Amino acid sequence: MDVLLRSARIIDENSKHHQQTRDILIEKGVIKVIRKKIELPSKCKEIKIKNLHVSNGWFDTSVSFGEPGFEERDTIENGLKTAALSGVTKVAVNPNTNPVIDNKSQVEFLIQKSAGSAVALFPIANLTQGAHGKELAELYDMKNSGAVAFSDYAKGIANANLLKIALLYAQNFDGLIMSFPQDDSIGSHGFVNESPATTKLGLNAVPNLSEELQIVRDLYLLEYTGGKLHIPTITTEGAVKLIRDAKKKGLDVSCSVSAHHLSLTDEEIASFDSNFKVSPPLRTSKDVKALIKGVQDGTIDMIVSDHNPIDIENKKVEFENGLSGTIGLETLFGSVSNLVGIESFVKCMTTNPQKRFGLPPSVIEENASADLTLFDPDREYVFEEEMIRSKSHNSAFLGKSLKGQALGILARNQLVI
Repeated sequence: MDVLLRSARIIDENSKHHQQTRDILIEKGVIKVIRKKIELPSKCKEIKIKNLHVSNGWFDTSVSFGEPGFEERDTIENGLKTAALSGVTKVAVNPNTNPVIDNKSQVEFLIQKSAGSAVALFPIANLTQGAHGKELAELYDMKNSGAVAFSDYAKGIANANLLKIALLYAQNFDGLIMSFPQDDSIGSHGFVNESPATTKLGLNAVPNLSEELQIVRDLYLLEYTGGKLHIPTITTEGAVKLIRDAKKKGLDVSCSVSAHHLSLTDEEIASFDSNFKVSPPLRTSKDVKALIKGVQDGTIDMIVSDHNPIDIENKKVEFENGLSGTIGLETLFGSVSNLVGIESFVKCMTTNPQKRFGLPPSVIEENASADLTLFDPDREYVFEEEMIRSKSHNSAFLGKSLKGQALGILARNQLVI
C-alpha cells in the first residue's frame, strides 16, 4: 500500500526530522521520501488530517485479551483491531488465559492467531507451570518459540528461591523475568488501597507495604544473581524511590506504570463502581505525583494500558465480588499524555519497551520500514461508551474528559484509521 501523509509533525528524538512538520511518502511499507512538500503520486492514498502528529509505532507491554479460554471477554482478532485504532502497533500479551501460556505450543498458538494483523503480537509466557508458583515452566523452549518475557500475570512470586533460580537460568538465553509487585501474605485478601479515603468504606485493603516489600526482596535477589528483571505496574511513591536507587547502583531493572495509575486516585472508589477495581489498586494523589515524576525523570521505563477486558457477568456486580481490571487501550494516550508530556509518553511507548523486550529499534527516516502511529495530541473529548471498541466495556474512564487521541496506525504495510 502506498500512502502520503500530509503535514505530519514528527515526534522521534532519534530522527533528524524530530519536531518538524513534513510530508511523508510510504511505498509498500517503506518510508521513501520525507520532505516539506511532496507531489501526490498516482494510485497513492492521501492522508490529510488537521494537527496530524506521527511517531514510531507504540508498543504496549501489558495487554490481556482473554483468548484462549475467555473469548466472552474479547478475542485476539478484535483485541488487535482495538489496539490498532488506539495507536498501538505492537502488543505484549499477558498469560491471562485458560489454559495458561506455560508451554511452546501455547506460545505458538498466540502468534499464529495474530498472523496477518497490522499489529504485531508478542507473547509473555508463564514463569511457572500452571501459574502455580512452584516449578519453572519451559522457559528456554518458549523463548525459542517467540516468548519475549516470563511472568505469572498479577501474581506475586512467593518463593524467593524460585525467583533466584529463574534469574540465574534466564541469563543463559538472555531471558527477561517479570515479577508482579505484591507480597500476597500481606495483600492477597485486599482489593483497594489502604488510605483514609478507603478505610472509612470498610473494604479490605492492600497497603503500600505489600508492593514495596516485594520490590525490596526482588531487588536484593537481582543484586545477588545478576540477570535482568522487569517489575510491571508499580503504583507507590516508595516503589519509585526503590527502583530509582537500584538503577543508580547499576542493577539491570526496569519497570512500568499503567495509565490509570497515572491519572486516577483511590478517591474514585467512593462510588463503589467496580470499573475502578484494579490490581494493583488505585493509590493516593501523592503516589500519582511520584509516578508522574518517575516517568519524566526516566525512573519508570514504560507506560502501559494494562488492558484487561472483563465480561459483564464478572464486573457489573457488588464491588468486592467483581474481578479486577479495566480496559485501557482506547484511553491510553488521552488519559496520560497531557500529564507526562508527549515526548516522555512516546519514549515510554517506543524506544524504551523495544529495547527492553529485545525488539529492533525503529526510526522515522527515509528507507526505514514504516511502523507509525498517527495521533492528535490536542483533541479534547469526553470518553463515552460508544467509543469503546473492545468486546467488554469495563472502562474506568467512562465519562472522563481526555486530551489527546490516537487516530490509527500504518504498520506491516497496512493502514488502519
